[in-house]
Amino acid sequence: MSISTPRSRNTSRPLNVLLIGGGGREHALAVAVSRSPRLATLYATHTSNPGIAALAQPVDVPVSAKELYRLQQFCDAQSIDLVVIGPEDPLSEGFADALATTAAGRPRAVFGPGKLGARLEADKAFCRQILKPASIPMPEGRVFDRPEHAEQFWETRDEPHVIKAAGLAKGKGVILPSSTEQGLEAIDRIMRQRVFGDAGKKIVIEQRLEGPEVSVLAITDGRTLLTLPPCQDHKRLLDNDRGLNTGGMGAFCPAATLDQETAETIERDILVPTIDTLRREEIDYCGVLYAGIMLTPAGPKLLEYNVRFGDPECQPLMTLLDSDALELFYAAATGGLADTDVRFTADDAVCIVLASEGYPEAPKIGVPIEGLNTDGTLAADIPGVTVYHAGTKRNAEGKIITNGGRVLSVTARAGTLREARQNAYAAVQTISFPGMQYRRDIAAAAAPAMS
Repeated sequence: MSISTPRSRNTSRPLNVLLIGGGGREHALAVAVSRSPRLATLYATHTSNPGIAALAQPVDVPVSAKELYRLQQFCDAQSIDLVVIGPEDPLSEGFADALATTAAGRPRAVFGPGKLGARLEADKAFCRQILKPASIPMPEGRVFDRPEHAEQFWETRDEPHVIKAAGLAKGKGVILPSSTEQGLEAIDRIMRQRVFGDAGKKIVIEQRLEGPEVSVLAITDGRTLLTLPPCQDHKRLLDNDRGLNTGGMGAFCPAATLDQETAETIERDILVPTIDTLRREEIDYCGVLYAGIMLTPAGPKLLEYNVRFGDPECQPLMTLLDSDALELFYAAATGGLADTDVRFTADDAVCIVLASEGYPEAPKIGVPIEGLNTDGTLAADIPGVTVYHAGTKRNAEGKIITNGGRVLSVTARAGTLREARQNAYAAVQTISFPGMQYRRDIAAAAAPAMS
């Protein structure tokens, strides 16, 4: 796909926006976009999410990769000016490509990469292959498409390694075995038993790095790169980074683990060469470029890329955004990022995920949630707190109930990390549902003064 020239931009007219996705990340995006004075009407594909439903009009056609023409027709009928795609699945399925042109052949702005660009996340083997010539610092690793070959390689390893499903696995496809036997079991489960589905057709076995991990997210229009405040998420289910890997149990922003010099190194040695590589490969990329970085003694190294906002990193980022989110997304989608004013507050934000009983393996759904107002906001009056809905819906009686593994993202913004953390946990104490689980150490290491 050749790189398109920047589209013409009308910077004053109101915009109709379609938001695709229905989790906590998308609720945060909906809240941010709804604040824009340029918003005409916000439509959303997943208004079964009560938080999104309070802000957006529903899409009245099926939303699936097999019937994308229905969504194309909807965008034309409702004069959609901007499509914002939240999750990785529709990006990897080519939603951005399909919706980037109207029936009359005119360009439509889409915030999110096309199918080729989305392969950075959807295919870890492709990501390693395309970035290797750019000498981007990454752990040493190999790709396998046959389990017996992977097992032979694994049995020769003396130093610790990581096993990753190469495809999309909802943030759960990374295994850190502590023995040869555990590694062989992981290979078998991923490649033969297909516990992650087709994501396990290929695996990557790579060197296990040591050091703090940080999420570095940037927004790009394919030319200009805007690095966002650094976030740190907490992937493991239990306190002190124990338990199963999850999609994310909490995050805070900004992360003090990243100093200015290191941030500049990451941008220079990892992010910018990636954008240059995409352009050389004639991949038209706009949207979010999310780098999972390990800060090793030898310098920062890229663990993997995501091609969308992280969940729950998006929640504190959108909470701290002090400029117009709609202007930002539209500028990135139309080649005008260099001319756009983007500001974040000097505050801190902490997000705590409340998860269902049985998450991440077999979450229990349909459980009533207490502590929310009828519109889904926090019933208690705690300053700076926003409750973003992820796995929730309304039952026949209108009561908000659990409808997924990660249920709510309780996010607090305050002048210090300690205060934001304190307010977030105070809000958590006012919410309850049977089997509710959450980590009690989100941002604890970064705010040691708090008891």
